[in-house]
Amino acid sequence: MKTSVKFSKNEKIFLGVFFAVYAGVALWNFDKVKFPSGVGHIWQIKVPLPSILGTLNPMTIIMTAVLLVVLIYMAIDFKKHLKKIPSRKQSAIEILLSFVYDLVKDVIPAEEFVKPVFYIATTIFLFVLSSNLLGGIPGIGIGVSSKGGLKLNLFTDTWHSPTGDLNTNVTYAVMVLFISHIFAIKRKGFKQWLKEFASPNPIMLPMNIIGEIAKPISHSLRLFGNIAGGGIMVLMLSYLVKYTFVPVILWGFFGFFVGTIQAFVFSMLAIAYIGVQLEL
Repeated sequence: MKTSVKFSKNEKIFLGVFFAVYAGVALWNFDKVKFPSGVGHIWQIKVPLPSILGTLNPMTIIMTAVLLVVLIYMAIDFKKHLKKIPSRKQSAIEILLSFVYDLVKDVIPAEEFVKPVFYIATTIFLFVLSSNLLGGIPGIGIGVSSKGGLKLNLFTDTWHSPTGDLNTNVTYAVMVLFISHIFAIKRKGFKQWLKEFASPNPIMLPMNIIGEIAKPISHSLRLFGNIAGGGIMVLMLSYLVKYTFVPVILWGFFGFFVGTIQAFVFSMLAIAYIGVQLEL
């Protein structure tokens, strides 16, 4: 049985415009694009604060703010258009939310914490997913050359992904750590929560403290390594085969497929860490 792919008139127009723009950009960059210097360098600004807080990454702040505005707008728009007979878009979102809710319900042992953890996990998933997807979309960004100067990247790189900045990942990982222990205190009481640090034997107190500190470290570095390190690797491969469609495939695979998996893993680990603390 033979199957054929048919495109509508609008789809054909879109593909035609896309290929024309892609070919035009490739020709325009033919003698101009060189392997970028300062790969992995981030635009930073020094501020008069203590050393641990004395550096800001403007692109991370800008893209985070943009993502938050877009996600809030999409959430409000989705709520306004809810229907008893759902559309395909509403059905897809409801299936995704139901899937996450069932996962949370299976992991969290206390029923009163299921909804709060569901809200937290879903929010983290949507933000991390959106941020990761930016790593697969060519866009405009500001980079740093090997000489320390700023340079404008016009569709020779992807949009800046906030999760490619370790500060973003550490922030969410530490937030999950604090939330898990706040929920644990609320359920078990302060004394019982404190006693568990010396469980099963007081000699384990240092190890238990180190184990809790290690959670946000591994939680954040796992995402950072996959997004930032993977992005540099794909960038290097793309420049070896530039002026073809291979870079588009590489960035698409990395940004959409790997980015989705990493967002799911980060959210599931958040649920697991909170669930462990809520166990009696």
